Amino acid sequence: MKAQLIGLSGKVKGKVELPEVFDEEYRPDLIKRAVLAAQANRLQPYGPDIYAGMRTSAEGWGTGRGVSRAPRIKGGSRVARVPQAVGGRGAHPPKPQKILSEKINVKERRKAIRSAIAATANAELVKGRRHKFGAKVPLIVENSLEKMTKTSDVIGFLQTAKLWDDVLRAKGGKKIRAGKGKMRGRKYKRKKSLLIVVSEDKGIFRAACNLPGVDVVTVNQLNAELLAPGAQPGRLTIWTKGALSKLEGAFR
Repeated sequence: MKAQLIGLSGKVKGKVELPEVFDEEYRPDLIKRAVLAAQANRLQPYGPDIYAGMRTSAEGWGTGRGVSRAPRIKGGSRVARVPQAVGGRGAHPPKPQKILSEKINVKERRKAIRSAIAATANAELVKGRRHKFGAKVPLIVENSLEKMTKTSDVIGFLQTAKLWDDVLRAKGGKKIRAGKGKMRGRKYKRKKSLLIVVSEDKGIFRAACNLPGVDVVTVNQLNAELLAPGAQPGRLTIWTKGALSKLEGAFR
């Protein structure tokens, strides 16, 4: 299977042979499982202090006083400690000892990554993710892309390659999150745009890091979540020619 090689001017410079991984079977079930496992393994255990609501002198009065037998503060009559009391312990609080991580077999995870890589070459799947582009996938670019050190140069290349509209789509997709997540350091939801895969960082990381929704990674940093955000395969991906050579035999 061959693909077009694009230069920094946006013009086709020739053709390159794609690695066998682009012929991998499409397995959305495995991709979803790998993405959910990656998301679960980032979760941090949380829960209340083990003595929350219990640091009190409250004791029950027993029977014969015409009041309930709920524990009451010594020297007063206010109920404490029990869940139904103001300031009392939680009835069924989150348990810090709960296991939040998920396991996935190594071979399944690697097959999920290979399948997600192959999905980036499927135009229907890429369009199904609402990406806006005028180029032909898979997008293979010459290695000089890795040496870009200015954001303006990266923007110029994306415009000539007819990929800039997707970055604008991600920029306009910034929304305020619904719910209490707004108070927990994640007020905004942002759309994902391009994924740029390189053989090594020669300046492109810093040049493209501030573009909305754009991620830049090396081949050995690839995972299912980067290739299929939200467990939806077919992310619009740019591969450098050097990244393709490193991709051969990877994730086996």
